[in-house]
Amino acid sequence: MILLRTTLLFSVFFIAHQMLAQTKETIPMQSNYWSITDGGSISFETFDGRETMVLDGKAVVKDMDFSNGTLEVDVYANTIRSFAGFVFRKQAGTMEEVYMRMHKSRQPDAVQYTPTYNGESNWQLYREYQANVIFKETGWNSLRVEVKNQTAEIYVNNKKVLQVNDLKSGNLLGEIGIFALFGNRFSNFRVTQTGKAKLQKSQSTTETEPGVITEWNITDALPYLEDQLLFNDFAKAKTTKVTTEKSGLLPISKYMAKPTSGNFEDNKEAYTVASHILTVEEEQTKLFSFDYSDKIMVFLNGELLYYGNNAFRSKGNQFQGHLGLDVNKLPLHLNKGTNTLHCVVIDKANGWGLIGKIE
Repeated sequence: MILLRTTLLFSVFFIAHQMLAQTKETIPMQSNYWSITDGGSISFETFDGRETMVLDGKAVVKDMDFSNGTLEVDVYANTIRSFAGFVFRKQAGTMEEVYMRMHKSRQPDAVQYTPTYNGESNWQLYREYQANVIFKETGWNSLRVEVKNQTAEIYVNNKKVLQVNDLKSGNLLGEIGIFALFGNRFSNFRVTQTGKAKLQKSQSTTETEPGVITEWNITDALPYLEDQLLFNDFAKAKTTKVTTEKSGLLPISKYMAKPTSGNFEDNKEAYTVASHILTVEEEQTKLFSFDYSDKIMVFLNGELLYYGNNAFRSKGNQFQGHLGLDVNKLPLHLNKGTNTLHCVVIDKANGWGLIGKIE
């Protein structure tokens, strides 16, 4: 009898504790609950019988951190080009972002996930984290993100549309808030906390292909001025060794801040030089497969071999500039001994990246 009573008391305590830990909290759409970050504009007004926020930029909830749990918000239908969604686990300029692009209804990139590093979005680098969604054209669209450790499930109007198995920012805790580009109206922001995230083994099934370059030496970021970049200058620059993701992708903004950032296509161009040593026992030719964002110049042993432009809309209005490992192929005529490959990677916005493989 005593054992049964003890078990019942423990069960009641456990259930009560779980309910307390998972209480859903609605954050009022009132100015004293929110802070605007990185400039932008924010206002609060009653609309459609609701408290609403009209936002262009990022706004975070005051005095609240988030690790694991659920984020929910309603966004008023908008067919004009704009972005609307969440930021979470935000620490300074590095965070996770999930957002709807309601003007892209029925298109493959209607919903996107991206990490933001040092104030820079990287959606061009992660086309696998986009989804085709049909949005309501009137009334409210609901967005929900369920976050657990390194994973996130994304729902629009209560339908699951995207699974993220490998949240990229590296943050396990940080601020939460709302993100809007070109203005959107939000209502009914809710957060459910379910405890602290734990660093777990990635659930990504990506394997590193043979020959993929997984380490690069990169220089600091500098403003890029066309025709004013001299090989002898950057060949002597101090470098830092960095590692890629398992796929071979190097998200450059993860490792350095740009001289100017966070302004999308209004950024000024910046560059870094990524170098890699190739040592062979005899003279030979190998194939270099690669891709980049936004622009690149490829040098081998000081000789310029290639210049390319892969920037957003550089090849037509619908061109997005996504990366793929086998998009570009370049023969490298290697000398016996040590050879140095230099890739000058130039970027303005939307994802600063490099991926390469020696065939």
